[in-house]
Amino acid sequence: MEWFGGNYTDYYFKMFSFSHFVVLAILVIVASCIFLNRKNFNLDRWRKVEIGVSISLIFMELVYHIWMYVTQSWNLAYSLPLELCSISLILTVILLLRRKFIIYEILLFTALLGASQAILTPVLSFDFPHFRFFHFFYTHSIIIWVPLYFTWVLGYRPTIWSVVKVFIFLNGIMPLILLINKLVNGNYMFLSHKPDGASLLDYLGPHPWYILLLEGVLLSLSLIVWLIFRERSEGKSINNELGM
Repeated sequence: MEWFGGNYTDYYFKMFSFSHFVVLAILVIVASCIFLNRKNFNLDRWRKVEIGVSISLIFMELVYHIWMYVTQSWNLAYSLPLELCSISLILTVILLLRRKFIIYEILLFTALLGASQAILTPVLSFDFPHFRFFHFFYTHSIIIWVPLYFTWVLGYRPTIWSVVKVFIFLNGIMPLILLINKLVNGNYMFLSHKPDGASLLDYLGPHPWYILLLEGVLLSLSLIVWLIFRERSEGKSINNELGM
């Protein structure tokens, strides 16, 4: 079971390697297939698929934590599900199970702005065919595909208030994450310091000022996402149909 354990030097992952490009290609191909076949989905049949995908995400995440425990790498400082992509994974499971519009509103932005960046520039040590490689790219890809599926197939659309809600949501959980970072000496959501490697945060000034500037970047990118995915035709609002 070397693919489950092993040393990262045996499975060294390199950004924009062949395996990375394959994953990026799969991400784009599946997203394109969802869009091109958006009118051909059997929604009754796909409801079972939604439940199955949510269960698979829970299973993969449980196995991931078991893997960290077995390899003695689980630590309160960095293993809690408090990173943006981990929060998005939880929201993805809830959305698949409950189909709540307010969950979709938040997930659309956290997925397209967070998980997409994580896939493009992954912080990952293990390459194919290690378990961690599959876990990382499977969960992040699903996090992106699900809100696209809910947009193109089920007809969910963000409103300008969706931008406000995601902004309130992220700022609402920030004090809790700051407190947990202090208690466990962690750096969840990079609120304690910048990541060790090169990142966008390097251009946003020192701590804590880069957090404020990051808020501006988040707001600007969220408005772009809203402009791309907002409802352009008149009709019954998904808000009225599903409720808040």
